[in-house]
Amino acid sequence: MKIKKRDSSAVIDSLSSGVVPRRGIHHIMVGRAEEANQILSDLENVKEGASIVKFFIGDFGSGKSFIQGLIQQVGFQQKFVVTSADFSPEKRLYGRNGMALNLYSELMSNLATSTSPEGNALSVILEKWINTIQMEVVQERGYDGIDFSNRAFVREVEEKITKLVSEMDELTGGFDFAKIISVYYKGYVEDNQEDRRNALRWLRGEYPNKTEAKKDLSVSDIIDDSNYYSYLKVLSQFVKEIGYSGLILNFDEAINLYKINHAQAREKNYETILNMFNDALQGSLEGLYITFSGTKEFLTDERKGLYSYGALKRRLEVNKYETEQFRDLSQPVIQLSPLKHEEILVLLQKINEIHAHHFNYVSDVTEEDLKGFIIKEFSVPGAEKFTTVGHIVKRFIDGLNIMNQNPDFDRNEIFGQNVDSKDNKSISNTREQVEETKHEPADLEENQDTPSSNDDIMNRFSQS
Repeated sequence: MKIKKRDSSAVIDSLSSGVVPRRGIHHIMVGRAEEANQILSDLENVKEGASIVKFFIGDFGSGKSFIQGLIQQVGFQQKFVVTSADFSPEKRLYGRNGMALNLYSELMSNLATSTSPEGNALSVILEKWINTIQMEVVQERGYDGIDFSNRAFVREVEEKITKLVSEMDELTGGFDFAKIISVYYKGYVEDNQEDRRNALRWLRGEYPNKTEAKKDLSVSDIIDDSNYYSYLKVLSQFVKEIGYSGLILNFDEAINLYKINHAQAREKNYETILNMFNDALQGSLEGLYITFSGTKEFLTDERKGLYSYGALKRRLEVNKYETEQFRDLSQPVIQLSPLKHEEILVLLQKINEIHAHHFNYVSDVTEEDLKGFIIKEFSVPGAEKFTTVGHIVKRFIDGLNIMNQNPDFDRNEIFGQNVDSKDNKSISNTREQVEETKHEPADLEENQDTPSSNDDIMNRFSQS
């Protein structure tokens, strides 16, 4: 198996902690070829100037967070800036007393690129862009190199930066945003850490009042609960202008919006979703890909869910002709089903290979062992309803860790024994049966560049 150590470490450590890994996710992708294909298509459209809003809907354990992790990794490979945030009682799309600003702050904290995948990439993005502008001026004007002591050079770089950011003046908040970028550049040239720090504080929404921002930065506004979405739109335009493909916003745990008890507050949050959806639909946004993940009740409950808001219900009603076999993934709502038992088998095979590779040992876990493990896990009363793939994967890695460190451990404690032959037959014996993609688009066979399976899709974007 070919997998980088940092990727295998991310996969093992994250899955054993019950979270989706930030790296190496393509090594464990199973049963999501159709969704991945649609994500690739969506991101291509966003790169060309569109904006798209998607809702990934499914029960707990159906893979919603995994899909958003996949979007992040593919986004990195396609040169997007990616960020994410989880909704909570203190973090909402609309709210007073800092609730919406808390959400914005988490988005800014999690801002990431392929070179800074762990987040906090705002300063990296700005300085990389400034360096690119400086090198362009050097080449265009014939300077010997970057020289901050040369006032003509500094002035020409500043003029080029001002020209680019001034194109966002027409956007709400664009003028102040452009001014902050200029302050940051001035601090960069003069090695003034305070100016750069203040500019970053403003961009992250950390200024408590307009008076302090006016004193430090000579701007008349700050980012707060009421205007943060406008500045997200400015940011999406900015990253596209400076060479990125666009901005991806992944919102998870949308059930927490559904749980808001105050009807008016809940509707205000849904109204913000509607505004995002309309902005994308009407073409007033460029280069923005927004995803929400939530349960079925978050979507379809007509008392408290998105369907309780008439305008959203009209836009998000699922294609009535769609079935589990015949799906419409181009619509805003993509419904996810949990992995089948045979797909879980393939997933465990992949994890077993990664674990053995990471800890440098030869695994003796057989396919029959894996079938026994799955049957054992689902034989507990209520397991089919309450056991998620995440729980199974965590327990499987726990078992591998015990066996690797304790050779005398009784493996029957993990894999069981006397596997029932009838149950055994219900689990596919071959990887090919699981990874075969059903109902491919009609032009796949004609277009060899279009990915048609999990491996084909992720091989296109696996890091070299």
